[in-house]
Amino acid sequence: MIHFYNQDCNYLPTKRLAIRRWIEEVIQSEGYKAGEINYIFCSSEYHRQMNRDFLGHDYFTDAITFEDRESRVEEGIVAGEVYIDVDTVTDNAPLYNSLPINEMRRVIVHGALHLCGHKDKTPWAEKNMRRMENKYLKLLREKYL
Repeated sequence: MIHFYNQDCNYLPTKRLAIRRWIEEVIQSEGYKAGEINYIFCSSEYHRQMNRDFLGHDYFTDAITFEDRESRVEEGIVAGEVYIDVDTVTDNAPLYNSLPINEMRRVIVHGALHLCGHKDKTPWAEKNMRRMENKYLKLLREKYL
């Protein structure tokens, strides 16, 4: 089951039922089943502290994903937590020539793709991740919104 929470902010995405179904379809398209997935929308400071505490990085970023790898490998179930910095996503939207709501949806699917095991640390992997994000954002627009 996919859940949405907020921490140290008031943001929650609109159309959560549609977003849930979309993420479930994304995960199924990637060859998995959706298990317990928590999206936590939070403030920049809360997110930056998470980045420091758990990853040793002292900078702002839009999302941090913690996956339950054992479930994915052993049972084919995707589970984990995706922490999203609402302010950074909003600030990044104009840099990508996007509206904040569209950038938020990109980051949401980006987290789901990380949970499915996709990486974005090399130029090729980053390009592939962007291609998958675009594919699934198109699915969202055509089928769920």
